[in-house]
Amino acid sequence: MLRYSPLIALLVLAVPVLCGLAGTVLPAFGYLPALGGEDFSLLPFEELFSQTGIWRSISQSFFIGVISTALSVMLVAGFVSAWYGTRLFKKVQYLVSPLLSVPHAAAAFGFAFMIAPSGFFARLFSPWLTGWERPLDLLIVNDQLGLALIAGLVVKEVPFLLLVTLAALPQIAAIKSSHLTQSLGYGRMAGFLLSTWPSVYRQIRLPIFAVIAYASANVDMAIILGPATPYTLPVRLVGWMNDPDLKMRFMACAGACVQIAVTAFALLVWILIERFTGAASRSLAAKGNRYTHDWGFRVTASVLMTASALIVFGGLLVLALWSVSGLWQFPNTLPNTLSFKNWMRALPGLSQPLITTVIIGAASVAISIIISLACLAREQQTGRNGGNRALLLLYLPLLVPQIGFLFGLQLLLLSVNAIASWTALILVHVVFVLPYVFLSLSAPWRAFDKRYDSIGAALGSSNWRIFWRIRTPMLLRAILAACAVGFAVSIGQYLPTLLIGAGRFPTITTEAVALGSGGNRRIIGIYAFMQMMLPFIGFLLASTLPALIFRNRRGITGL
Repeated sequence: MLRYSPLIALLVLAVPVLCGLAGTVLPAFGYLPALGGEDFSLLPFEELFSQTGIWRSISQSFFIGVISTALSVMLVAGFVSAWYGTRLFKKVQYLVSPLLSVPHAAAAFGFAFMIAPSGFFARLFSPWLTGWERPLDLLIVNDQLGLALIAGLVVKEVPFLLLVTLAALPQIAAIKSSHLTQSLGYGRMAGFLLSTWPSVYRQIRLPIFAVIAYASANVDMAIILGPATPYTLPVRLVGWMNDPDLKMRFMACAGACVQIAVTAFALLVWILIERFTGAASRSLAAKGNRYTHDWGFRVTASVLMTASALIVFGGLLVLALWSVSGLWQFPNTLPNTLSFKNWMRALPGLSQPLITTVIIGAASVAISIIISLACLAREQQTGRNGGNRALLLLYLPLLVPQIGFLFGLQLLLLSVNAIASWTALILVHVVFVLPYVFLSLSAPWRAFDKRYDSIGAALGSSNWRIFWRIRTPMLLRAILAACAVGFAVSIGQYLPTLLIGAGRFPTITTEAVALGSGGNRRIIGIYAFMQMMLPFIGFLLASTLPALIFRNRRGITGL
């Protein structure tokens, strides 16, 4: 059965995306017989471009995607070049790494609670420093330029880019290269950026493309932090897709095609930026300047990286504080009273979304881990890993904007009466969970010492027995860590749950984003805090279960 596992992975990842794209493109050109669209036309695009502020929405999506990604890459490259191989680097790495598990919506809410005019930052310095007795009348969150959304995307995407960079560094002997350039008289940052970073960048190029795709087409963070007059294009598209007037589906699909074009154009601009920066770096290298006076840049890089992590952690703590706060007037730094009454009121409505979230997450992770293990076992048998084509397939659901194919997938599922079902919703989550599970598990699997398999085979064990009695116990920590990553990804899926679930499967994330339009910070804090706690519980179990299961064999848990 293992020989069919790559085909199953191909079907799971590619078929929903390709079918969804087809289901989006056809209605965009007027063809959707179920709603009376029998002929192809450009009328949906004409209606789209006649909408007020549509070009502003399009330009916002493009610039937010490119600028937030550029800032994230610059911050990661600056920090890694300044401190890689030092003790400070390891400390900041341990500080930033847990943030990968924080769902985007929870991070956005925490960030909003920190930077709002009545947020924690303003309370922390008022009135003793600022003199403010009441919040300033400033539009900081949901500002028209999207600066709050850009900042929120940066602090959330930096941990992801840092971790993929850390995975790439050992493959190119970064420490040796850094020592070599320093021995030639180059400053730490200049030597790393000119000699090592180009090789690192080639390793992380696809993840950066995925970040651009997400940043230019995200919905949940844009609803919470993004501009509202007008909304970014993806947010407006979701509103049109859920409009009671079914004719709006044609215009929504046309807008989804435009969003695909916006993301593609953002990727094209990024490729041009790559070429420009590559030529600039070669020109700087040819001049022979050593750029040794880089201490100020190194300090700045460490401060910015640490600050981005502390802002997220601070936001999560503020969410927890709001969930148990009583009266908390501005400019008080802390609430006057603490109470669990908010939790007691929210628990009846919280239970069903919580159960739904756990069921969908557990089921999608179980399917993803089975497919991933089967593909890796098949790779071990054949000695072929698929190369760049397999990697591109894995990133396909992450490179194509969700809104670009989920609209079409929703319409296709409606046509076969499969919408708003557990099966459809779980399988759609698998499309996004499987890439993260496989990428998390592939490195430990490939690094496993095959001599253990040889010893088992020499003792007469079958491949199946070797897998269950040798590989699985020794890789249990890595398997559970991949499950925790997949569970965190599933919890954070807003748009797939909203569209494919048709609003009938409320989860913690969909409820939290829906509550974001209200002004009750205590209820928002409860849902966002619970959204944050679920991935934390998953990673806690992943780290403790191997020690408990193999408590009599302590050496095996360290593998």
